[in-house]
Amino acid sequence: MLPSQALLPAVVFTLTALQALASDTFIAAVYEHAVILPDPTEEPVSPNDALALMNKNMDILEGAIKEAAQKGAHIIVTPEDGIYGWQFTRESIYPYLEDIPDPVVNWIPCTDPSRFGPAPVQERLSCMARNNSIYVVANIGDKKPCDSSDPKCPSDGHYQYNTDVVFDPQGKLVARYHKYNLFRSETQFNYPKEPEAVTFETPFGKFGIFTCFDILFYEPAVVLVSKMQVDTVLFPTAWMNVLPFLTAVEFHSAWAMGMGVNLLSANTHNTSMAMTGSGLFMPEGPAAYHYDSATEEGRLLLAELSTHPRLSSTYPPAINWSLYATSIKKFPGENDTFSGAVRKDMFTFSELRHKAGNYTVCQGDLCCHLVYQMSNKRKDEVYVLGAFDGLHGSLIKYHWQVCTLLKCLSTDLSTCGQPVETAQTKMFEMFSLSGTFGTSYVFPEVLYSGVQLAPGEFKVLRDGRLKSKHGTSKPLITATLFGRLYEKDLPHPLRT
Repeated sequence: MLPSQALLPAVVFTLTALQALASDTFIAAVYEHAVILPDPTEEPVSPNDALALMNKNMDILEGAIKEAAQKGAHIIVTPEDGIYGWQFTRESIYPYLEDIPDPVVNWIPCTDPSRFGPAPVQERLSCMARNNSIYVVANIGDKKPCDSSDPKCPSDGHYQYNTDVVFDPQGKLVARYHKYNLFRSETQFNYPKEPEAVTFETPFGKFGIFTCFDILFYEPAVVLVSKMQVDTVLFPTAWMNVLPFLTAVEFHSAWAMGMGVNLLSANTHNTSMAMTGSGLFMPEGPAAYHYDSATEEGRLLLAELSTHPRLSSTYPPAINWSLYATSIKKFPGENDTFSGAVRKDMFTFSELRHKAGNYTVCQGDLCCHLVYQMSNKRKDEVYVLGAFDGLHGSLIKYHWQVCTLLKCLSTDLSTCGQPVETAQTKMFEMFSLSGTFGTSYVFPEVLYSGVQLAPGEFKVLRDGRLKSKHGTSKPLITATLFGRLYEKDLPHPLRT
């Protein structure tokens, strides 16, 4: 007969599952973690030193997990690189890796830690989930041996993968995902041979998982939502904010809206690397989000989300993103255009010279249309309408179509497209932005001064127009429709 203490997690889990089944909502949490980093070195440290560093980070994560569970959370997501950091070589990261088995093995590391060899990190994460009766999502490193029978086997005899793991409230490993789209600096890891579409069922919906850079690509991101029909996506990330379109909270909120799913986004926090911005995002907009570029503190966020958002009465209708824009003739108005760079992408811009107007700007197959009304036209702030239709990226090239109403850095038009975080006045009484997109994958963004979102202050009509509801309550940085033409992406240069 098992002692009562051993039965407690199972009893709590059963009660939690029954509560979740009886509800149309669940409580989710994400933790933005200020990671304790190892000292930079090209030489591997000892396994004990590696574990000591990881335990320091897991001490902090465990505190956040306990707090989330005490506040009723059913699941918590922690960030990419949240246990050991970054700035590794292939050799120096090796002591931090563990062999992570396929979840079909039905394993609870907390109660059987040595079944697959030394696994102190998996054991501790499993115990955090089990002791707090909560799903725990974490990012760690997996190692897999190989030999000469595998023609792609690395010369050191093993593969190394950037890996997400999920433990259920009993501590069982229920999901393992190997990151498929590595960022350019992740040379310490191998690319998986095939993309993985990892899902698992819970009492509160069907979940999928991928990591950071993956969100910009068809596999696995679109596959999980469009083909696997997940309700919620778990998203550990180490996202470096890039204005004007790719700050974490801005793009991740837009992606959840464009794809029509919940997104649980947990970012690392490191201001020197421009890493901040986490949130719990719904198809209707953000439920909770956090952006802090001023301090070095972590942050726990919780929110109540729909278990099956597609069945919710507030679920947004299907959108034809090009319907309105392709139905009209080119707007009248001033069409003097100029080129400007957003990073290395050359946009076609047109300055908004009047308090009100109808504007059209075209590039390639994309025409962007804007109707707007300003409360006043300041002489010290300049806004433009911009269009971009082309490949983005220096090494890995993928196709964007972007329509944007954008504030310039200064009145010098050559600064249009440079990063801007602040604006001075609430100038726009209304705006309506649309484009002749060649894709159904379009993500609507509205960003206010100070990198703040605008929940409830804009809507997307079924004909593809992004419209303000009652003007702008704060100074506007950008209103953007961000489209992805996945079929026009170039072949990946590093995955062969």
